[in-house]
Amino acid sequence: MTALLPALLLGVTTPFAMVKTPTHGPAKSIGGYSAGCIEGAVALPMRGAGFKVVHPERKRVYGHPLLIGLIRDVGKQLKKLHLAPLGVGDLAQPRGGPAPSGHASHQTGLDVDLFFGARERLARLLELVASDSRVDRVFVNPAIKRELCEKSRGEWLHKVRPWWGHDEHFHVRLACPPDSPDCVAQPPVPAGDGCDALEWWFSDAAKTDRDQSQQQYGARVGAAPQLPERCTELIN
Repeated sequence: MTALLPALLLGVTTPFAMVKTPTHGPAKSIGGYSAGCIEGAVALPMRGAGFKVVHPERKRVYGHPLLIGLIRDVGKQLKKLHLAPLGVGDLAQPRGGPAPSGHASHQTGLDVDLFFGARERLARLLELVASDSRVDRVFVNPAIKRELCEKSRGEWLHKVRPWWGHDEHFHVRLACPPDSPDCVAQPPVPAGDGCDALEWWFSDAAKTDRDQSQQQYGARVGAAPQLPERCTELIN
């Protein structure tokens, strides 16, 4: 571990990025979404029924079986509806943990970026994903959330949360699985569809908050968060 610190500090790599294979045994998500890891991760194939991995060279295609199952299920639904295949972005590294670039989260095998593709299927795609009981929340650009509030209704809408960026993709986050007692859950999504509180995201105060958030996010990407002890064991 000590020998890896100089490279880690330079942002060239992280200990988790140097590990090429998942651990054996049952899948367990450990820690928080931005400070955690995963045991027994499963790899998503580079392509399948109704989906295709967009950046195979990154090799961030590992996740909890529930996440892999969600992607496969959504792909099959899109194919059945004769809609374009799902573009799949990053999941997690083979054992999760901090990545050297691109994301500060995606560490527990419960997060995935999915690309919108054709805009005409946007609302339908988000409804398919957010309606799934495995999904805890879906992050989209505030402008997309506003458009959904204007044109869509349904219980699934409250899971769709505005967040900066996400212009070409949306971020799906699963709830902590029952098989993962050491997974740290986020607070529950507030009740209601969230449309009443949406205007703040287009205010001057929100722009200031966005700039600060982007600076903080940039500082976290590739950083070494305080991980649970079990995560350290995964790479020793």
